[in-house]
Amino acid sequence: MFSRLLVLAVTAFAACAPLADRVALTPVSSSLELRPLVGSAMVRTVSLPTYAAVEEIAFETTQGRIMIREDVLWADEPERAVTLILTRTLSDILNTDVGPDPWPFVGLPDVSVDIRVSRMLGGTDGTFELNGQFFVASEAITFRDSSHIFEISEPMADASVDSISAAQSAALLKLAEQIAATLGR
Repeated sequence: MFSRLLVLAVTAFAACAPLADRVALTPVSSSLELRPLVGSAMVRTVSLPTYAAVEEIAFETTQGRIMIREDVLWADEPERAVTLILTRTLSDILNTDVGPDPWPFVGLPDVSVDIRVSRMLGGTDGTFELNGQFFVASEAITFRDSSHIFEISEPMADASVDSISAAQSAALLKLAEQIAATLGR
């Protein structure tokens, strides 16, 4: 009986708690246009650090600690959102078939791009950092396999959610342009 009352109380409390606001990660258009060296490319699901892969928005304090804001959430799963933004931006820059994993087209893509992020974090110091490594591997054509390190910093007006989101979008644009430079000219 007590456990039923406890469950009902917790459920009633959760129903009264306000819902968190959600913010969408929006893509930024690139002015870069490259001639593709490949006919198609697959972007594998982007690997993010744990703090960046959750729906709560993380930021770094002046003491170097990673804190989580629970009052505002990302509108989509971060790994999915980042993968789709990079896919879309690469497609626009290269004007060729670029799709996420699982590959949505018939046959194999010419190359696959595997992105592993080691740091994706805005800080109270006014900087958003996007660091890691990406790998290009040939799948259906002969194309030189390669690995590339990226270290991208974007300024933020403040440590607000809007500033973090805008800086993250700008950093993802720079990453897409770096990847596109390996797949086009």
